[in-house]
Amino acid sequence: MDSKFEMITEQPSQYRHLEKMSVSELLKNINSEDKSVPLAVEKVIPQIEKLVNSAADKLLTGGRLFYIGAGTSGRLGVVDASECPPTYGVPYGLVIGVIAGGTKAITQAVEFAEDSAERGWLDLLAHQVSSKDFVIGIAASGKTPYVLGALKTCRENGISTGSISCNPAAPVSEHADFPIEVVVGPEFVTGSTRMKSGTAQKLVLNMISTSVMIQLGRVEDNKMVNMQLTNDKLVDRGVKMVMQNAGITDYEIAKGLLLQHGSVKKAVTEHLKN
Repeated sequence: MDSKFEMITEQPSQYRHLEKMSVSELLKNINSEDKSVPLAVEKVIPQIEKLVNSAADKLLTGGRLFYIGAGTSGRLGVVDASECPPTYGVPYGLVIGVIAGGTKAITQAVEFAEDSAERGWLDLLAHQVSSKDFVIGIAASGKTPYVLGALKTCRENGISTGSISCNPAAPVSEHADFPIEVVVGPEFVTGSTRMKSGTAQKLVLNMISTSVMIQLGRVEDNKMVNMQLTNDKLVDRGVKMVMQNAGITDYEIAKGLLLQHGSVKKAVTEHLKN
């Protein structure tokens, strides 16, 4: 392990005797700590940009985007991946979240699942990962064996890699072509990386997936024109987009077009063509 590696995420909280604080004090102090997270993310935008450009290139040429992590980090990857199809209308399987311990680990802790350096690669192989794909390892500490092993083997097999961690000079960065280190400092509750570290990872994942989807043409102007119509709220939103983009004033006509064609983009294109 690099001698420069410092586990800032495990350093003692800057606050003492949390149990003696009032609820108001707790909330204000947590909020004060949370305010530092976007500033830490801002510092690594150049690194995020490089990762996004490379990942988008892979998807534009037929590849897929993988997130792999354990615990909170793994769950955040699964959430981000699962939201891409309904939000942007991309097929399930284009963005894939892989978590140590499998599906059970999304809602329950699976003991020692993150400690296997071989399991991560095997879980990726179950999805037939290849050099066409892009794999991002997510680990707040930056030293999770499950993630390190997966990224190391990915690179050995010519697969492009990125990483998201919250410690400087993190070991996971050594195995990433495009490392991102968002150093948010000690947690409010010592070592509870689901807090600031988790927030930082969520922000970065939002930036990555949103930017990649825009590069893939899944957004027009500022609207999700390819979103899936999975509930009444999304149908209503889609109808209003069709009305605006196609110059239709009748809500029911726009709704009929949307439901017929299945997406805002197709509905508008067909209406204008006809």
